[in-house]
Amino acid sequence: MVVILSVLATIPVLQFLSLGYLLEASGRIVTSQKTRNGFIGISTAARMGSVGLGIILTLLPVRYLSSLWYSSLILNGEATATKVLRFAVFVTGIIALIHISWATHRGGKLRHFVWPAPMKLLHRLKSGGMYDEAADGLAKFYCHLQLPYFFWLGIRGFVGASIWLFVPVTLMALATKIENPDFGGLMAFAGGITLGFVLIYLPFLQTRLPTTNRFYSQFEVRTVRNQFKLAPIAYWVSLLMTLTLAIPLYLLKAELIPREATWLPSLVFVTFMFPARLAVGWAVARAEKQTQPRIWISRWLARLGLLPVALIYSLIVYFTQFTSWYGSLSLYEQHAFLLPVPFWGY
Repeated sequence: MVVILSVLATIPVLQFLSLGYLLEASGRIVTSQKTRNGFIGISTAARMGSVGLGIILTLLPVRYLSSLWYSSLILNGEATATKVLRFAVFVTGIIALIHISWATHRGGKLRHFVWPAPMKLLHRLKSGGMYDEAADGLAKFYCHLQLPYFFWLGIRGFVGASIWLFVPVTLMALATKIENPDFGGLMAFAGGITLGFVLIYLPFLQTRLPTTNRFYSQFEVRTVRNQFKLAPIAYWVSLLMTLTLAIPLYLLKAELIPREATWLPSLVFVTFMFPARLAVGWAVARAEKQTQPRIWISRWLARLGLLPVALIYSLIVYFTQFTSWYGSLSLYEQHAFLLPVPFWGY
């Protein structure tokens, strides 16, 4: 699942599927009150992984014969041996395609790729209806993935977080463009303070989106404040985890990497941000269980702990524009709340 989310996060437009999944993961924990429900579609992803591995293993003979044919074409031209190898590649490819289709039709488990069950295939061909069965199964699989829902959820979560982050991030980005150092420093200070206050609420406001399915729920600050009173320590722990896991990822934004390898740093981004989303969902779910506010000592200790964590993160984020590849524009790529990828649309 992490690999799938990482690959999606590097594909323009489809990036919102990855963000939507992470938001839904925290929302499922809140609605079900069970942390394990945040691991959405793990069994489906495992089956997709087994299919992918089976396809790779099945195509190994085809790739080997193809390399022999290419070498023979370079050395011998259109000789008899080259033609024989080309025919062997064609036949092997057809057999591999049939084997992959049959193994996937049977369930896509690794044992289905290891043993083709030819007699069972002949029996199914005689009985008929394989195409209709495969089409129905593919349609059910697509509906089970809920791709339109995750995509729309990701877009709304992205827009909501962008609205919250735009003003403080813009202040911090413009501070370095102003020639007057005093005014620039004041603008950077204002942006850092504003961002710190936004960070205190934003993770929990985003979690309200999948639980209520209302876009404007991302701006219900009073609700988050009331929930905070019910589980202050849990809110502090989840915010600390979210921001702490996001800081090391800025190191991967220092150098632009080849396009074909962008999924590798994205793999790290998803690996770090997924637990953070689960932690936020756990904190909100813990607050949903409570009916009475916690004692005043725990509430005030958590309040005093939230602000330093958020301000330290804001300070670090401000200085990352001097080490990131895109400079001040990289401040808008807030991977902790937006797309879990180092460079958008690259």
